[in-house]
Amino acid sequence: MREILLNPGPVNLSERVRQALLKPDLCHREPEFAAMQQSIRRQLLRIYGLPEQDWAAILITGSGTSAMEAMLTSCIPARGKVLVIENGVYGERLSRIAAIHGMDHACLRHEWGGVIDVGRLERCLSEDPGFTHVAVVHHETTSGRLNRLETIAEVCARFRVNMLVDGVSSFGAEELRFEDWGMHACAATANKCLHGIPGTSFVIVKRAALRRTEDIQRTLYLDLNTYLRQQDQNGTPFTQSVQSFYALDEALREHAEDGGWQTRRTDYWRKMDSVRHGLADLKIEALLPREDSSCVLNAFRLPNNLDYASLHDGLKQRGFVIYAGQGEFAKTLFRISVMGSITMTDMERFLEAVRGLL
Repeated sequence: MREILLNPGPVNLSERVRQALLKPDLCHREPEFAAMQQSIRRQLLRIYGLPEQDWAAILITGSGTSAMEAMLTSCIPARGKVLVIENGVYGERLSRIAAIHGMDHACLRHEWGGVIDVGRLERCLSEDPGFTHVAVVHHETTSGRLNRLETIAEVCARFRVNMLVDGVSSFGAEELRFEDWGMHACAATANKCLHGIPGTSFVIVKRAALRRTEDIQRTLYLDLNTYLRQQDQNGTPFTQSVQSFYALDEALREHAEDGGWQTRRTDYWRKMDSVRHGLADLKIEALLPREDSSCVLNAFRLPNNLDYASLHDGLKQRGFVIYAGQGEFAKTLFRISVMGSITMTDMERFLEAVRGLL
C-alpha cells in the first residue's frame, strides 16, 4: 500500500518525477549540467512571469532554511537593518538567523497564528527610520495562516523599505506579485508546492537589489552574489545535488503543463475543502477560517478523546502520515497538507480512516 504523505514536505512524487531520478550520473562541471541548471532557473522565473534581465533564480543545494539564510544574509547591506515579522516558528527562525550572524535587526512579535498588526508595523517603521528591510513569512505553516503580503507591501512602499519573503511553503501554489508588492527577494524550495525532492532550494532575487550587497559577504557557502556570478556564466561554486536537479527540472515541466500556480492552487483547495468539510462533519474544527488559511496546509484541533500520538499512529497504520503541531500547539493541534501527487480518492480514504479511528 502506498503511504500518502499529508505532511508539509517532502511530498508524494509523480511517476515521471520519480523516473527522472534514474537519469545517468552526471558531473556538475559538465555542459549537460549547466544546461539543466539554466533550464531550471528559467522555468522558476516563468512561474510568476518575471523577466530574466531584472530577476534571477539562484539555486542552492540545501533545505528551505538554507534559502532563508542565504536571502537574509545576502540581501541586506552592511549598514542595513531588518525588521522581522513573527507570528509562528518560521518568522522566529528568520530572527534567529539574523541574530546568529550579528545583523542589525528587531522583531515584531505576534502570537502564533495571529493576524499581523499593520498598525504596529507602521509605528515600528515610523519610530525607527534606520530600517531598510522587512522580512516576513508568506505561508506560516505553524498555523496554516497565509499572511497578507499586499497590506505589508503597502506599508513598506510608504516607508521605502524593501520586503524579503519566506515563500518556502507557498511558492508555486499561492499568488506572489513580485513587482506589484515591491518584493526584493523570495526564498523557496523544490520539495513542497513544486513537487520535487528535498535537496535543492532557491532564492528569486531582484538583480538590482543584490548588486547593492556585492561588497559584503557574511557567509561562504550561502552567499548569493557568489552563486549568481557563477550561475550566470554556466558554472556553480560548489557541488550541487544532481539527482534533485533532475527531479526539479521534471517537476517544473509538470507544473507548467498542469497549468501553473493557479491550477495548483485550485487543485489544493479542492482537496483541502474536502478535508475541512469532512473533518467538520466529525466535529473536528479547523484552527483558522478558510479566508485566513493557505491552500497548502491547514491546522485542526485534536478531538477530545484522541491524543496526537494515537491519531498519528492509527492513521499511519492505514497508510496516511499527518503532522504534529509545534511547540505548545503540539498538545492541541494536528496539521494536514495536500501537496504532492495525491488524489481526491486519497482524501476520501483519509477521511474514512479518521472516521474509523473515532
